[in-house]
Amino acid sequence: MAWIYIIIAAVFETAWTFSVKYFKLSDLKLLTWHNFYRVNISFPLMAPLLGYILFGVCNVYFFSLAIKELSTATAYAIWTAATLVLIKVAEMAFFNKSISWAEAFFISLIMIGIMGLKFSVSHINQVP
Repeated sequence: MAWIYIIIAAVFETAWTFSVKYFKLSDLKLLTWHNFYRVNISFPLMAPLLGYILFGVCNVYFFSLAIKELSTATAYAIWTAATLVLIKVAEMAFFNKSISWAEAFFISLIMIGIMGLKFSVSHINQVP
């Protein structure tokens, strides 16, 4: 289950990262009592803040579940690597960013590292 928790935490970390990217504290000054309840005005201003809070809390929760079953260093390495891969995939899918051959190569190295940790941790846990 720890590996599933890490992947879920990485998904929330990816969403949190994009919430941070689009969050502008200065935009919150535009909210007043008269336009706070108007969805077309308040939602675009509040969505990054709400995403920041929600995705951040969910990320910490699932990561904390994962480190109860795995070593902290292994869980952190996998969580960070999975988040980097997911951020690049999200940029390509949603923001039409391109990927260079060098980026694809190094992302594949990250994925190989994740698989190596998965198999080595599974092997270590099977030894009595």
